[in-house]
Amino acid sequence: MELRSSRWYSGNDRNSYIHRAWMRRGLPREAFEGGKPHIAIANTASDLTPCNSHLNEVAQSVMNGVWEAGGVPLNLPVVSLGETNVRPTAMLWRNLAAMATEEMLRANPIDGVVLLGGCDKTIPALLMAASSVDLPAVVVPGGPMLTGHFRGAPLGCGTDVWRLSEEVRAGTLSREAFLRSESSMIRSRGHCNTMGTASTMACMAEALGMTLPGIAGTPAPDSRLLEGSHETGRLAVDLVRQGRRPSSVMTRGSFLNAIVTLAAVGGSTNAVVHLLAIAGRLGVDLSLDDFDRTGAGVPLLVDLQPAGRHLMDDLFRAGGLAAVLKEVEDLLDPGAITVTGRPLVEHLDGAGIWDENVIRRRSDPLLPDAGIAVLRGNLAPDGAVIKPAAASPELLRHRGRAVVFDSVEDVYARLDSPDLDVDETSVLVLRGCGPKGYPGMPEVGNLPLPEKLLAKGVRDMVRISDARMSGTAYGTVVLHTAPEAAAGGPLARVRTGDPIVLDVAARRLDVDVPDAELAAREPVMIGHARPARGWERLYVEHVTQADRGADLDFLAGSGGDHVGRESH
Repeated sequence: MELRSSRWYSGNDRNSYIHRAWMRRGLPREAFEGGKPHIAIANTASDLTPCNSHLNEVAQSVMNGVWEAGGVPLNLPVVSLGETNVRPTAMLWRNLAAMATEEMLRANPIDGVVLLGGCDKTIPALLMAASSVDLPAVVVPGGPMLTGHFRGAPLGCGTDVWRLSEEVRAGTLSREAFLRSESSMIRSRGHCNTMGTASTMACMAEALGMTLPGIAGTPAPDSRLLEGSHETGRLAVDLVRQGRRPSSVMTRGSFLNAIVTLAAVGGSTNAVVHLLAIAGRLGVDLSLDDFDRTGAGVPLLVDLQPAGRHLMDDLFRAGGLAAVLKEVEDLLDPGAITVTGRPLVEHLDGAGIWDENVIRRRSDPLLPDAGIAVLRGNLAPDGAVIKPAAASPELLRHRGRAVVFDSVEDVYARLDSPDLDVDETSVLVLRGCGPKGYPGMPEVGNLPLPEKLLAKGVRDMVRISDARMSGTAYGTVVLHTAPEAAAGGPLARVRTGDPIVLDVAARRLDVDVPDAELAAREPVMIGHARPARGWERLYVEHVTQADRGADLDFLAGSGGDHVGRESH
């Protein structure tokens, strides 16, 4: 088998000399001439991405495995996106990170790649890149942090931030106590320990077949993560020798398996846009409706925040993702393979549940129907999503008067005003926060509740937006409304006082205004982004809507790994 890297290194001409000579910094000659696969380690370690700051240690274990299997490991730092710090939103740069990584994988003399991600956007961006270049690839998820405690109670990072901050606003928790919890919440390396987007996407990567089976959810400080990383390095070399590429692993059946997994674990709504984007890079036929058709009847089996009580290290000790998937094995595509070459379902043999308080049996689910619900109607012609598992059951069918905000800044300015005409039956509507409008579709859909309602004991309301919501968040929140207001969607024509009707069982989201009257209204375009230059301008001009994954329109489909021209 001719290795791709040999197109750079084999031969006796000037160009091959240059390629070899500048890489000969301790590497023996046989690294270039002995048929050894060159494996890039696409590494998102960064001190500014705190959830990924330990990935250099993980990379070293991957390197050890690559060497042991007869390959040559090469560290390749790539764009890293830290959800907690990057402004205006990490989602603005997911596509940039994917595009930059794709180009670096294609441009360099490598035969395969190990993808190291953790924080929310890093695993999606890496999988999008790997799908586009279609070199043999495998993911190592960075793993969740260990559970922190405050006043003897476990803290779910993210989820308890939202909960405790609302208690401060309600006057039931002092600001001093809230700030004291800060150092208790983040007690170790690793990403969020709830079933937020980071944990969800690790599970999605395994369900898609793109990880060493059993590695998703391994806590970041656990030595078994390094053991799995070493084995992944060995596997990466085998993938090259066997010619197994992402396009042969991530088939339509694999994506349907991921949707089943998303429902069973109570995963983040963010997985919807990420899976659609990855499928788009592969040319796999996946639509928003597949999430409803495939996931709607799947039971919620994992009692984990934000939909339940426990945290990720509890899930790991209780049997992990394999134990969950074993319970819904009959719903999985038996032909969908993993990077091992064997079907996903074959790796479930021997999986067991060791704590039924954390992982429920199929016969005793947390919820019988837990998938992401896709809503349509005159407010969302192209769809919107809601996570019923994180919502208040009594609000899943609701009619209320709209209270409209034109931007996040408008929310900050007016939400807590004593003069705001709002009550607990109102529906909070936020627009201008979709892919084009913000830009980048930030995680602001879980609007805080008005202070005067918090004081009355209200803890949930129906909220609707064209934004996203943190995977750690909860509430009766309708998200990803498409088309967004900035793209001419109906949200731009809603007015405060309009009756809004939500009916999740019927999969409807409507404003009870005659169609002719709605169409005749002038759309409100206040606060929408109009960037003049750089990435933001490229993004706004080419980003697709949420129902298509919010990717760039010119990046659909795979570009392959071929580079035809020499550099010297």
